Amino acid sequence: MSAFVKTVCLAQKLCAANPALARQAVRSMAGWNKDFKPAPFPKTEKERLAAAKKYYLLPEEYKPYADDGLGYGDYPKVGYGLGVEAKDNYYPWDYPEHKRNLHEPISANHDLYSEDRYSQAEPPRYKNSYYFVCFLGVMSGCLALYYWLEDKKMYRPVAEKQYPAEGVKHYTFERSK
Repeated sequence: MSAFVKTVCLAQKLCAANPALARQAVRSMAGWNKDFKPAPFPKTEKERLAAAKKYYLLPEEYKPYADDGLGYGDYPKVGYGLGVEAKDNYYPWDYPEHKRNLHEPISANHDLYSEDRYSQAEPPRYKNSYYFVCFLGVMSGCLALYYWLEDKKMYRPVAEKQYPAEGVKHYTFERSK
């Protein structure tokens, strides 16, 4: 606790000596950088070309999100659904932990497609109707076996209790002498 108090006291002394230092510290600790904010939706061809250049895309590749008020601005609309796990593990990525290269634009919903999230990189092997029919087949088979074997009960085989002789007590609860 004393280390924390000493650190706070030192910070107060530094901020009193130089108020600009406090403002700069607050600015650098902010989680948002103004450079990351997308510009307004491009209305002219010149703005569109500038936005394509800003995101390192060819003008024919650049297609912004629709201007529907969600705040995507001039951010490019890149593909959906190609998850990180579908990318090559052995490719020399600039950022191997994210499997990204420098200046590679990502989807606005990239947080949904990271390696620890759901991403269907390839189409399923069979249609959903096939899976449903297989489920019904297995359940019907279990039900048929249940009804077919209902009258054939299985028990642990146990023989009748064997006693030493008829009418003779083979146990006693009296104390031994």
